[in-house]
Amino acid sequence: MRVVVAEDLFLLRDGLVRLLEAHGFEIAAAVDNGPGLTRALADLDLDVAIVDVRLPPSFTDEGLQCALTARRNRPGLPVLVLSQHVERLYARELLADGAGGVGYLLKDRVFDAEQFVDAVRRVAAGGTAMDPTVIQQLLAQRGGRDAPLEKLTPRELEVIELMAQGRSNAAIAERLVVTERAVAKHTSNIFSKLGLPPSDDDNRRVLAVLAYLEHGAAQA
Repeated sequence: MRVVVAEDLFLLRDGLVRLLEAHGFEIAAAVDNGPGLTRALADLDLDVAIVDVRLPPSFTDEGLQCALTARRNRPGLPVLVLSQHVERLYARELLADGAGGVGYLLKDRVFDAEQFVDAVRRVAAGGTAMDPTVIQQLLAQRGGRDAPLEKLTPRELEVIELMAQGRSNAAIAERLVVTERAVAKHTSNIFSKLGLPPSDDDNRRVLAVLAYLEHGAAQA
C-alpha cells in the first residue's frame, strides 16, 4: 500500500514514515509543505494520503485544501487528515463530497500505533476513521435530531456513532455489551431508516456514517 505523508515537523514526519514502513506500507513521498504535497498528489500513484491540516507556507489550512483539490481531481482519493485541535469547519469540508475514504484524527492518536495504522487501512479501503473527539464536537453543535437522524432510536444512534469511529460489528457489540446479531439488526434498521438502497454492506456503512457526520457538521 503506497502512502504520501505531509507533515512539516521533521520528527513527527520521520516517526510516521518509520511507523508505516514497519507495518508494511510503502512511502511514495514524504513532504513538508503545500506545494510539495500538491505535486505528490497529482503525480504519484498512491493508495492513501496522510496530511497535516496546517502546512507551509501559509500555516493555515493549506494541507487540507491541497487534499480537497486532489479529491476533486481524483474523486474518492483516500485522505486521512491530522490536526492538533478539532476544527469543525475542516471536518465539514472533508465530508462534503460524500465519497468516503476520509479520516480526521487528532495528532495524539498517532501515539497509539495500532489504532493509527488501523485508521490508515480503513481510509485506504474507502471507509471512515473519525476521531471520537471530533464526533463529540460535531454532535455537540447539532442542537436537535432533524431528519433523517430523527428516525433513529437512541441505541441506533449509539451504534452509528461507533460505526463513525470505524469500529467493526464485533467491536461495537463488545462496547455495548450486546451480541453481534443484535448489532447487525441495528445496522440493518439504520440503513433502512436512512433510505440507503441495497448494495454491499461496506458501501452502505460508509454512506450511513457520512450522512450521520455531515448532519452534525452542517449544524456547526
